[in-house]
Amino acid sequence: MTHKTDMNIFSQLESEVRSYVRSFPTVFTKAKGHKMWDESGKEYIDFFSGAGALNYGHNDPLMKEKLVEYILSDGITHSLDMATAPKAVFLEEFNNTILKPRDMNYKVMFPGPTGANTVESALKLARKVTGRTDIISFTNGFHGMTIGALSVTGNSFKRKGAGIPLTNTVTMPFDNFVSDELDTLEYLERFLDDGGSGVAIPAAIILETVQGEGGINAARYEWLRKVEDICRRWDILLIVDDVQAGVGRTGTFFSFEKAGIKPDIICLSKSISGYGTPFALTLIKPEYDIWAPGEHNGTFRGNNHAFVTATAALSYWKDGSLEQKIERQSERIFSFLNGLVEKYPELEGEVRGRGFMAGICSPKEGLAGEIAAEAFSRGLIMETAGPSDEVFKLFPALTISDEGLEEGLRILEASIESSVKPKELVTNA
Repeated sequence: MTHKTDMNIFSQLESEVRSYVRSFPTVFTKAKGHKMWDESGKEYIDFFSGAGALNYGHNDPLMKEKLVEYILSDGITHSLDMATAPKAVFLEEFNNTILKPRDMNYKVMFPGPTGANTVESALKLARKVTGRTDIISFTNGFHGMTIGALSVTGNSFKRKGAGIPLTNTVTMPFDNFVSDELDTLEYLERFLDDGGSGVAIPAAIILETVQGEGGINAARYEWLRKVEDICRRWDILLIVDDVQAGVGRTGTFFSFEKAGIKPDIICLSKSISGYGTPFALTLIKPEYDIWAPGEHNGTFRGNNHAFVTATAALSYWKDGSLEQKIERQSERIFSFLNGLVEKYPELEGEVRGRGFMAGICSPKEGLAGEIAAEAFSRGLIMETAGPSDEVFKLFPALTISDEGLEEGLRILEASIESSVKPKELVTNA
């Protein structure tokens, strides 16, 4: 007999802070590729991908094979930052497969296993390099839940969770935050230029090229180039948080490649391990790698299982086939979403995003959440984003088949239709 888990166990014993289990109230037992299954055997198409931590889908066969082989050989699991063979192989492969072909020269730092870890290390290093204290971040940015990362995060609900004032940061308007007509960087630079503005020259500017949690807001490439130009002219370090938008999510390995910029520090986590195992990198231009040994550390910065799977994941980037697939399928995604906005004016929808990081924003209170809940009931997993959860977002695995993508889009449309069309009145006449 199949074991049936009592869902009450989670409300009885787990903290009230639990989140996704409320949106997806079932017990998952199996996952493969772009699909998940729960205890009852119900199949789901995954348009969530671990909030961007599973860009290659669940249980990728090559990564699984390499990881199981390594575990069975009694390979080192935990090593802090001691030298291990998997670390050496990963460093060499990452340099040869990702950095060198893009003419990028960076030192690789292992700051700890999460996105917040890499952001914290980037902020600390920028302050150490420049001797300045302030950081400029942008409206609706999200950079993590630890104190430093929260200080450059825009969401007021998450910021309040800190319980203390979040200081030494200045928030500026992201691209198109006010309107299409306002040049937000002219506004920013005016603050830097005017000694009476109250804004000191910062140590760094930190940004996401596409804001994930903030509402799938994609910055124009021209805007990104202007940010870089401001950083160069004012001797400010440019930090790109590519934790969610990187590793192919927006179409290229780094989300900023088509903008042609070269950040001083790059933050990577989530899908860099390839398999969903905890792993993070901070990429640092060599001239700024001025850490003293152990000045920033973490017990789990030597996750050798992640080194193994991350190295296997780099095989996807040996040629341009994955990028071509993402480009082709993303055109289908955006064409479909634009069609939905036109077909269902009740949405009052606006299509947002880039690549496999897409969504529709609806100003109707609660509608995006209602659509996501309806989709879950029909076998499609996706989440909402934005300060008021006004965007339902699509994060399919980059490796999803055309058939899987189409099935997910079909369920999405059915969910929208069910949510926006008037319900038939049922009487007992």
